[in-house]
Amino acid sequence: MSTLSQTIHRPRPAIGELLRHWRALRGKSQLDLALDTGISQKHVSFVETGRSAPSRQMVIDLADALSVPLRERNEIMLAAGYAPHYAKGTPGELPVEIDRAIGRMLRQHQPFPALVLDRYWNVIRTNEAAPAFFGKFVDLQSRPTPRNLLHLVFDPQGLRPFIANFAETARGLLWRVRRECVGGIVDKATERLLAELAAYPGAPSLNDCDPEEQNRSLAVIPLKFQAAGKALPMFSMITTVGTPQTIATEEIRLESMFPADDAAENDYLEFMELSQPAQPD
Repeated sequence: MSTLSQTIHRPRPAIGELLRHWRALRGKSQLDLALDTGISQKHVSFVETGRSAPSRQMVIDLADALSVPLRERNEIMLAAGYAPHYAKGTPGELPVEIDRAIGRMLRQHQPFPALVLDRYWNVIRTNEAAPAFFGKFVDLQSRPTPRNLLHLVFDPQGLRPFIANFAETARGLLWRVRRECVGGIVDKATERLLAELAAYPGAPSLNDCDPEEQNRSLAVIPLKFQAAGKALPMFSMITTVGTPQTIATEEIRLESMFPADDAAENDYLEFMELSQPAQPD
């Protein structure tokens, strides 16, 4: 006796629907899009209403003008009836030259922590200093994998008890999650991540963030660790790939942490039991 199973497939959005969505998201009119691409406004209108089928190159040009992330560009290509244009790849399988450059940057950032993160802040790769530093506060082996930097910061069983300015840091990180979504898109996985972070006891949510305050301080989010009875102020800088050719390459970022000043650097080296740098004469 055989059992028949049915798979329900949701209909794929039409190309016109997706273009209207991205135009609205970017705040562009049909005329704006026409001027950006060299396509007539009438043709843009016909594509959106389904009266005209765009060529493959036109779809690429429209997506480029709307700064659509590579993952979502593939969806637009499929909606237009074409094969995906961009290879997915995985964060662990980057182009050789980019992988080599990231490895060099991680090594050169020693003795300070540096981490490679995916679009949801999962840790893909680190230099030696990152687990050594975080391991001073938390048993990393007990953390679930993939290890998520945001959960590590927000979790009362993680780094949170060792961050003196947790509320300030948490608000800044939540705002960064929203602002730094690839292509400005808060997808369902990001919404789920934000909800999980807000669910931690005493954690702020996006509703607690003052947009003006966060936009002023977005460049640097201070992290004030409590290390061996001392305040250890640090901050991080972000590096992304400027001209990504795969989805995975577009979605990774390198988070490099620095001591906030010379005194913090000396305290960091002492905390990590490393030799002090030679002072210039």
